[in-house]
Amino acid sequence: MSKKKAKISWALYDFANSSFPTLVTTFLFSTYFTQVLAPSPEKGTALWGTATGIAGVIIAITSPFIGSIADHTGKRKPWLAFFTILCIVSTALMWFVEPNEDFILFALFLTIIGTIALEIGHVFYNTMLADLVPKDEIGKLSGQAWGLGYFGGLICLFLALGIFIDPPVKLFQLNNEAAEPIRASMVLTAVWFALFSWPIFVYTQDKNKTGVNIFVAISHAKQSITNTIMNLKYYSNIFIFLISRMVYIDGVNTMFAFGGIYAAGTFGMGFSDILLFGITLNVTAGLGSFLFGWIDDYIGSKKSINICLIFLILTTIGVLCAQNIHQFWIMSLLMTSFFGPIQSSSRTLMLKITPADKRNEMFGIYALSGKITSFVGPFLVGTTTLIFSSQRIGLATVLIFLVLGLLILQYVNEEN
Repeated sequence: MSKKKAKISWALYDFANSSFPTLVTTFLFSTYFTQVLAPSPEKGTALWGTATGIAGVIIAITSPFIGSIADHTGKRKPWLAFFTILCIVSTALMWFVEPNEDFILFALFLTIIGTIALEIGHVFYNTMLADLVPKDEIGKLSGQAWGLGYFGGLICLFLALGIFIDPPVKLFQLNNEAAEPIRASMVLTAVWFALFSWPIFVYTQDKNKTGVNIFVAISHAKQSITNTIMNLKYYSNIFIFLISRMVYIDGVNTMFAFGGIYAAGTFGMGFSDILLFGITLNVTAGLGSFLFGWIDDYIGSKKSINICLIFLILTTIGVLCAQNIHQFWIMSLLMTSFFGPIQSSSRTLMLKITPADKRNEMFGIYALSGKITSFVGPFLVGTTTLIFSSQRIGLATVLIFLVLGLLILQYVNEEN
C-alpha cells in the first residue's frame, strides 16, 4: 500500500470531519439555535453551553476505556468507522429541526450525539499518525492535516453560502421562514463528511487483530486503566502535559465554539455575515496550521505551543476590547491563526511522549483531558453572560484557562 496515498487519505479525514465543528458547533447550527430556536440569545447561549458540557462529560468518561479496548483488540478502523457513521447520521437528522421551541431538545440531543461521535473517533484517528511517518516528520504531517481540515470547513461553508443561504441563482426552492436553507446546510455537512472520509478506510493500513475477543478486551481494558492510574509516577510527564492541555484547550474550544454566537449577539452579525466571518477565519487558521507544521518539527512541539498560547492570550484580550466591527475582525483573524497550530502541536507532542503500546489508551485519556473539564468553559461563559447580561464579560472567562494552561506547560519535558 502506497505510503503517499496513505498519508493523503489520513489527512483527508481532517478535511472531511471539519465540516461538523465548522458548520454545526461553531458558525451555523449553533447560531440558528441561539438566535431562532431559543427564547432569547442569552438563554440559547446557556442551553448550548450545557449541551456542550454534557457531551464533554460523556466523552471524558468513555474515551479512555474505548481506547484501551482497541489497544487489546488491535484494529482501529472498525471503531473509527462506527463513530464516523454515527456523527454523519446525527448531522443529517438536523434537517428535521424546525424553527420552533418544540425542537429545542431534539436539536440539543443531535448535537450531543454528533459531538461525542466526532471526538471519540478522533481517539483512533490521531493514533494512526505515528504509523505513517518518522518521528521527526510528525509535526509537518499533523500541521498539514489540521490546515487541510480548516480548508475543508471553509469550502463546505462556502458551498452552504453559495447554494443554500445566499445563492446568486436559486437552485432549490427552500422556505426561509421554515429555516430550510440552514437545515439543508446540515445535510450538506453530513454528505461532505461521508464523501471525503472513505479513503482512510481504503488506503491506510490497520493494526492486526490480536485474537482477543471483545469481552476479554473489556476486562483487560479495566485492568489496564487501573494499572495506569496506580502507576502515574511512571507517566508523570504525560499527565502534567494532559493537565496543561485540559486547561488551555478548554479556553481555545470555548472561544471557537462561541465565536459565531458572540459575533451575532455583540456586533449584530446575521447568518450571511457569520458565514463570511467563518470562511475568513478558516483561511487564517488553515494557513497558521500549515506554517506551524514546519515550525513544530524545527523548534519542537512544546515551544510551538508556548508561542501559540502567548499570542492567543494577547489576541483574545484584543477581541474582547474591540469597540467596533472592524477592530473585531482584525483581532479575530490574528487570534484564529493560532487555533490550528496549538491543536496540531498538542497532538504531535502527545505522540512524542507516549509509549507505542499504550497509544490508544493514552489518546483516550488525551480526549478525556480535552473534555473532562470542557463543560467548565461553556458553563462559565453561559452563566457569566446570564448574570451580567453581557456576552463580552462572559467570554472574558476564557483567559483564565489560557494563562493557567501556559503556566502548567512549563513543567513538561518534551524529550522524556
